[in-house]
Amino acid sequence: MIGLAAVCLLGFATQRGGTCAVASIVELVSERRPGRLLALIEASVLVGGGLVLLSALGLLPIIPRGYATSAATVAGGVVLGIGAFCNRSCAIGTIARIGSGQWAYLATPIGFFLGSLAMSRMAAPEHLAGKSLVLDAPGWVAIVCILILALRLATHGWRAWRTGHGPLRYFWSPHVATSISGVAFLVVLLTVGGWTYTETLGELARGRPFDTMRASLLLVALMAGAVLGGWTVGLRPKVPTAARTGRCLVGGGLMGIGAALIPGGSDGLVFVGMPLLWPYAWLSFASMCVTIYVAVLLARPR
Repeated sequence: MIGLAAVCLLGFATQRGGTCAVASIVELVSERRPGRLLALIEASVLVGGGLVLLSALGLLPIIPRGYATSAATVAGGVVLGIGAFCNRSCAIGTIARIGSGQWAYLATPIGFFLGSLAMSRMAAPEHLAGKSLVLDAPGWVAIVCILILALRLATHGWRAWRTGHGPLRYFWSPHVATSISGVAFLVVLLTVGGWTYTETLGELARGRPFDTMRASLLLVALMAGAVLGGWTVGLRPKVPTAARTGRCLVGGGLMGIGAALIPGGSDGLVFVGMPLLWPYAWLSFASMCVTIYVAVLLARPR
């Protein structure tokens, strides 16, 4: 039940934060502001710091293993970026779009599954033998993480008081909400493991056994949290058009192919691979962002 509540909060915070790699790059190109991109990286850092603390307390859950870095890692990031740009949203941002009532994005997970299905016979990259540096961090690193977390919380408290708009309005602002999504995912890790909806779709496509009821409940909780987040700011459902739905289906399919090459979708990279400092996750995320950046520049009106 705690895990379901954490997944619901993750969906809520994702919608309120507008967490999305595509939106981050668009903001960087059009407004010259790296705010959303830094928020995504901060969410990863929060999860990583939380893992250090859990390891020091002996509460570390079972952590997914990393993968070897290869040319497929970069290629997967490129294809993932092309798919995200075509979809106009990454895997994380898709949940936020659905929560906002943009029902055409329900086709994205379907496309992701079909893309994963097309790659289901491909051999998975080699697992890394060693543990993450984050999990072997010495005790003093845990103390540093506590100090940084306390300082960050104090900073947020001071800013919430200074704005004068009330703490709820501040804490559900886009940047802070993205950080809250990172904290929510830590609770998800602790209670139900490193679950992401893209990983579930990938496992389903590869025909691997998994708890269908558990995965379905987590997916429903994620969507319910996103819709609740959209409802709190005024849900405005948009009737899906054939063109928009087709674009989401194709974009989701490309993201499924890219995730199979890496392997991992943008949600798994941001909330699992990058916090654990796996090189493959940072390399594929960087190649995805560069691809989106180039695509946004090329698509700008002359």
